[in-house]
Amino acid sequence: MEIKEYIREFTLKDIIKVRNPQVVAFGGGTGLSTILRGLKKYTSRLTAVVTVGDDGGSSGMLREDLGILPPGDIRNCILALADDENVMQSLFNYRFDKGGLKGHSFGNLFLAAMDGISVDFYDAVKRTSDVLQISGRVLPVTLDDMILVGELENGRRLEGESELPKAAINYKSPISKVSLKEPAVALPETVEAILEADIIIFGPGSLYTSVIPHLLVDGVEDAILKSRARKYYIGNIMTQPGETIGYSQNDHIRAIEKHQRFYDAAHPIFNFIIANQSDFDKEIIMRYQQMGSRPVTLGESIPEYHYIIDEFAVQEGGKVRHDADYLAQKIFKLYTELGRIAY
Repeated sequence: MEIKEYIREFTLKDIIKVRNPQVVAFGGGTGLSTILRGLKKYTSRLTAVVTVGDDGGSSGMLREDLGILPPGDIRNCILALADDENVMQSLFNYRFDKGGLKGHSFGNLFLAAMDGISVDFYDAVKRTSDVLQISGRVLPVTLDDMILVGELENGRRLEGESELPKAAINYKSPISKVSLKEPAVALPETVEAILEADIIIFGPGSLYTSVIPHLLVDGVEDAILKSRARKYYIGNIMTQPGETIGYSQNDHIRAIEKHQRFYDAAHPIFNFIIANQSDFDKEIIMRYQQMGSRPVTLGESIPEYHYIIDEFAVQEGGKVRHDADYLAQKIFKLYTELGRIAY
């Protein structure tokens, strides 16, 4: 790195650390945990809000067997905010490959055990976060039993987060709409974090099963609209089979608007759309095409939003992911220039 570039980077981080802005990031799956690793370098007041509708894999088994909220995405976010050199990282990620515990990760079992000796699941998450000495905090979006219901374009209705993408593929009918089987109310700490935030980030992540479900929880959308924070949507790099095949970046936005209860074109829920525009190796394109996926194109721009378009993707080992450090740099640089929204 050249000295000038180093000085610029150091100055930005120094300014941000002095301001120490409050950041709230929404998501689920691997998308949220990926960007948290970049965001935590700029602020200690970082809150990850995680959807709790997962009913597949180890999380689904524990949810069914023990009646707890799914711990998998919570675990990933806790680890993302922990010290990278902490030996507990390897332990929490260890997954049993035989016997009665086959398929379970130690971290999921730890959270399940902590839930058993805690006041509630939120208390279990806080105590687990203390064990790993994380920077920031992780909140479930709700403590209510969050069961996702989806409707395909052919009119078929299905229940369960893990079932929706599979059904869309099997019936060759895209997801049209998602809702919750029973009403869910936002955790009070989640609402408080939103209202006090300087920056709010949605995504990246599975559109219908990780991103939109947050807006279905009572209190979340209303708090976001009231918040003075600068609000970002980080667009996905690749389309996802069963959820967003053929979607442009702006198709993702329209789907989110469709699920808003208080949609108003004059007052959009996001200020900025962060969209990737990278050139990918042919081998990577072919690999993703074999999985039924392709790079997300921008599509026709939507006037209500400001677009930040750049090369935000990293290509490693035949896969692509967001460059968490570069994303964080872009977001916080803009924050230094604009600050919060003034009333």
